[in-house]
Amino acid sequence: MPVDASNALLQWYAVDKRRLPWRAEEGERPDPYRIWLSEIMLQQTTVAHARPYFEAFVARWPNVGDLAVAPEAEVMSAWAGLGYYARARNLVACARVVAGEHRGRFPANEAELRKLPGIGRYTAAAIAAIAFGERAVVVDSNVERVVSRLHALKERLPAARETIYRLTDALTPAQGAGDFAQALMDLGSAICTPKSPDCGCCPLSDGCAARIEGAPENYPMKAPKAERPRRRGFAYWLEHDGHVLLVRRPPKGLLGGMLALPSGRWEASPEPGDGAPDRAEWRPAGAIEHVFTHFALELSLLCAAAPERRGHGTWWPIARLDEAGLPTVFAKAAARGAAWREAA
Repeated sequence: MPVDASNALLQWYAVDKRRLPWRAEEGERPDPYRIWLSEIMLQQTTVAHARPYFEAFVARWPNVGDLAVAPEAEVMSAWAGLGYYARARNLVACARVVAGEHRGRFPANEAELRKLPGIGRYTAAAIAAIAFGERAVVVDSNVERVVSRLHALKERLPAARETIYRLTDALTPAQGAGDFAQALMDLGSAICTPKSPDCGCCPLSDGCAARIEGAPENYPMKAPKAERPRRRGFAYWLEHDGHVLLVRRPPKGLLGGMLALPSGRWEASPEPGDGAPDRAEWRPAGAIEHVFTHFALELSLLCAAAPERRGHGTWWPIARLDEAGLPTVFAKAAARGAAWREAA
């Protein structure tokens, strides 16, 4: 990208950048804690979805020291609905390392940041560039799209990622790498969108090879998606006296450490009753569909009323079920269970 084009991008950003709760205002110093927290939340998540979670987190845990002493179960509950729950466990682990080994201060360089739990190449680069002004190459999905279009890159994702990283490295200035990275990300979010990019408003359109070709929406090129495998399972709504039985899932694995309805194995053909928390007159209440990264799930719900509080777990007040922090798949199942209860 020529210097004048880089300047045009930064001038556009100075006027049209998004106002986001984790960004420093004019004259303020960036807060590494807020930037780190936002970057972890924004992995595989939109800004609109992450914003209320971010605001709730910083209101409850204003700095990394506060988060470091928070019970993991409370953090996991507050994270419910953001998905990819290993991020929440790593969030607590990282906060404890920063508070305990770094005296509450995030390392100021990319290499040291990458040693922290849950921080990979992209997140370390983003924190280093935005929070500390270090020259670092920041490549998220928006940047991938902008850079691949600038060069009309014919190599397909995901194999193209290293090429895009090198091309972005060549574009990244020695000074102001944080603003430059955020400008590229905002450009991809607001103008260089996946469909119907607004090339007429783009400060880089004159030098964009994909625009010159006439089909920027064809980039980045992607390999055909493999068909997502399908699994099935059973979940169980067992209630007594206005309470429903919840269990905490094992700390490792999918949805690890989260409160959930009891459930069995998720596989191709599970048997009804697999994973049932107790003997009961189980009645079917339909099924919900949920898509994870690597598979699609059909989760059938079986419901019953218990004569007493039996089974291993926590009997949670149904009227306060929204406070349990259930992950989305189990929140969907619980909503169906509540509907069954009303109809019974």
